[in-house]
Amino acid sequence: MTKRFLITIGIMGAISVLMGAVGAHILDGNIEPKYLSMFNTANEFVMYHAIALLGLTALKRSIGRSYLNTTYYLFVIGIILFSGTLYIGSVKELTGFSLGFLNKLTPIGGLLLIIGWISIVLSGITYKHKKRH
Repeated sequence: MTKRFLITIGIMGAISVLMGAVGAHILDGNIEPKYLSMFNTANEFVMYHAIALLGLTALKRSIGRSYLNTTYYLFVIGIILFSGTLYIGSVKELTGFSLGFLNKLTPIGGLLLIIGWISIVLSGITYKHKKRH
């Protein structure tokens, strides 16, 4: 589990830094400000959730494995759907590529991210402190 988490966190972090550079050096001035804002929102969400997963990885001994796995998948799928569709949608005037009906995946991705955070709340509610010997 830790290996999978760390690989995913590294990929998400690298994507966020790379896309931040793309936004600042390539897209800024070449797309409308509303689309640049959409691109930046997508990017922020990738990094926020990478950091959240890093924190969960550090707490893996305290949080039930099922909650960790559930949160991991909700965050990863949510980021792919939410940020992925925002990234693509924000550059449509440059690429000419439109998502069409796939735009409907953005709010589903957002909902999965919210449910992921609720999963963390549930892990806190059911948390039982383990005394160390």
